[in-house]
Formats: sequence, structure tokens, C-alpha cells
Amino acid sequence: MILTLFAFAVILGLLIFVHEMGHFLVARMMGVKAEEFGFGFPPRILGVVYNAKHKKWELVKGNRYIKRKNTIYSLNWIPLGGFVKIFGEDGAKKETKKNPRNFANKPVWQRMSILVAGVAMNFLVAALILSVGFKIGLPEAVEEGSQVSGTSRIHIVEVAPDSPAQEMQLKPGDEITQLTSGVESVMPQKVDEVVGFLGSLKGQEILMEIKRGDNVYRLRGTPRENVPLGEGALGITLTRTEIVSYPLLTSLKMGFVATYDMTKAILNALGGMLRDLIFYGKVKGDVSGPVGIVVLTNQMAEMGFIYLLQFAAILSINLAIINILPIPALDGGRILFLIIEKIKGSPVSSEIEQRIHLGGFYLLIALMIFITVRDVFKFQDKFEILWEKIVGIF
Repeated sequence: MILTLFAFAVILGLLIFVHEMGHFLVARMMGVKAEEFGFGFPPRILGVVYNAKHKKWELVKGNRYIKRKNTIYSLNWIPLGGFVKIFGEDGAKKETKKNPRNFANKPVWQRMSILVAGVAMNFLVAALILSVGFKIGLPEAVEEGSQVSGTSRIHIVEVAPDSPAQEMQLKPGDEITQLTSGVESVMPQKVDEVVGFLGSLKGQEILMEIKRGDNVYRLRGTPRENVPLGEGALGITLTRTEIVSYPLLTSLKMGFVATYDMTKAILNALGGMLRDLIFYGKVKGDVSGPVGIVVLTNQMAEMGFIYLLQFAAILSINLAIINILPIPALDGGRILFLIIEKIKGSPVSSEIEQRIHLGGFYLLIALMIFITVRDVFKFQDKFEILWEKIVGIF
């Protein structure tokens, strides 16, 4: 459990941190002052600032913000990401109207570049993570009749609800290493071997040995005699995989291609959810908040490091897509106001824009609370176990 919480904090923290780093780096390139760049969220543990006059770093004491010419680099108590405070981004500093280091005084294209940079960093990080995965070796599906260079593995990709497999607590990603019934035992190398074994033992108890990450489990279950349409005797969907590693340059190319493909898939899914919401008044897709992400992180950690790596890449792409949507308080919402400014030839009133962003922020918080509450009920059994472990730690 400690590993799960640590993995969750590290993954989410780093993804948010690199997002903010994108804003910070491009702001500096554009000559915009960054008042503070922090790792984690306040309250502040400590901060340092470079004193150009004396050519040395100085310690910033206390949590109170102090106006300085140079950027404060801070370490903060809540280690879930980071933030960058860009001078004039809120558009409220009228007294700095002529200051060339003020965000509000820069051309539209420069301000837009600064806002887009965070999203670009998340896409870049996702591509690099996947590139590392392709270099280390990712599980890839292979055709049932194809010849493979190494040892193929049989993985579970789906567990049907209310099935014997669900009662056995089998999970997607589990690798089937051995099947046993009485004196008969099989170490499957093909999907057909598993299907044939289970089909011949309907109504009889079997012992299934599975590998989940670095752990090995032996689970008992009974294949159904009356099999529902479209399901197997045990209620699992299988795939044959092989761990495949690629050369460095090929891995880099495949990492960027995979990021592009995943982005298209997520956008299509998002489009489908919006269509269902508009035409049917309900969302058929699945949306998870912090609780759901913790549960998924726990599942990926159990399956192994490589799956956790893939999950981090998908999470980074999701973070990029959400931030670029034209929603007030997010990067996409601020970019929308810049587009309006470009079209009409003058900026929207800073007071109106601030109110809209504040309203969007409150709506996002309300949505996050709703999703979190729904996740608690959705993952109630898993959440209760996780919560007991969290309480046990302290």
C-alpha cells in the first residue's frame, strides 16, 4: 500500500511538475518574469533566489510572498506537482502596464506559446516514457498461429462481470502460467490450449496459477456448464503476448507514434462521451478522479513496472488533453480568450475574464468532488481495503 501511495504521488507529481516546467521555460524564453517556480504546493518549506548584485543564492525565509526582481525557487510541503507564478498572467497588475517582463504586455502569439508549452511538455513526456518502454520491452499481442522468437505468454485482457473468473479475483493483465485439474496439468503457450482445457472441465474445479507483476497466485474456480452467449466457460478474454524490445532510434519513433495513436483514441472516446451526453442525456463512458486513479495505480503496480510505465504515459496524455480543452481556468480557456482578443483586436476586460475563470474553477472543483464521491461508491470494496491500509500506516 505504501508503494501504491508513493507511486501515485510520484507519477501525478512529476506529470504536473513537467507541465508547469513547460510554462516556466517558455516564459523565460519570451522574456516574461516568473515570480516563483515551486516543486509541490504551498505552504513553503524553503525558497532560494539568486542575488545578481552579490552573485550568490539567498534563502527566502517564511511562507509570505516577497516581491523580488528574480525568480524564487521553492520547495513546498504538498508533493503533488508544482506551480509557476507568472508575472502579470492574471491581468490585474495595471501599474505594470509598460513593463516588458509583464505577461499581459507580450504579443498574443508569445502568450499563447507560454500557455501551450505545458500541454506540449506532457505530450513530450508521454512519448519519452513510451520510448523507454519500447526499449525495455513491452508486451505485444501476437497471432495465434505465428512463430515467435522468445517464449510467448497468455494474458487475461478482460474479466466478465458476475463470472467464475471474477469470483476467483482474476484481473486484466494476469499471466496464466499453469492450469491443473486432478493429475492433468498444462503450462499453456497458446490461447487455444487454455480454451480447450477449460472447455473440457466444465463443472469441475480447476487450479489456475497466475503471475501478477512479481507475485504468483494459485486460485481455484469452476468453469461454467451453462456459458452465456459471447463468453467463455470461465468468463475471461485472452491474448497471446511476447515481450518485444526495439533498438533505441526505433523505440523513439514508436514512442511518438504510440503517443499520437493514444491521443486520437482518447479524443475519439471523449467525442463519444460528449455525443452521448448531448443526444442521450447520459455518459456511457468511464471517468475517474483521484480515488479511481489511486485504485488504477494499485492495479498497475501489481501487474508490474512496465504496466505502471504505460499507465503514466496515458495519464500524461489525458492531462494534456484536459488542459487544452476550452474550459475556463484551464490553459485551453485562457487560449480561447487570446483567440477572441486576436479576432476583435483588443483584449477582453481583465475583470470579466477573471470572473469567468473563477467561475470555471469553482465548477471544476464541484465536478471533481462529484467524481470523487462517485469513485468511492464505484470502488467501494477496493476503497475500503485501501483506506484500512492507509489508516494502518498512521
